[in-house]
Amino acid sequence: MFVGALTLDILLGDVRSLKEKRSVVRPIVAELRRKFSVSVAETGDQHLYRRCEIGVAVAASTAAHCAEVMDSCERFVAGRPEIELLSARQRLFSSEEESNHG
Repeated sequence: MFVGALTLDILLGDVRSLKEKRSVVRPIVAELRRKFSVSVAETGDQHLYRRCEIGVAVAASTAAHCAEVMDSCERFVAGRPEIELLSARQRLFSSEEESNHG
């Protein structure tokens, strides 16, 4: 089993309050969940209204499938016109790595 973790650092457009931030971030999080069947949450910068960190997790039987899903999620977010994707970081974990350390 492989687990992929994707961290997205996002700059929000014309947002002037935390309430406006939620109205932009919530639909993105919901659409990632629905479209890609991943676990996703706002994981950082909750106190800043123009910045957002979104964390995405995916579990799959192959590393290639994990990478494919993370790439698709990243492209989806990067294509949103109301935000700017500042950076994306992917990490891949293998259950075999854990069993070798035990």
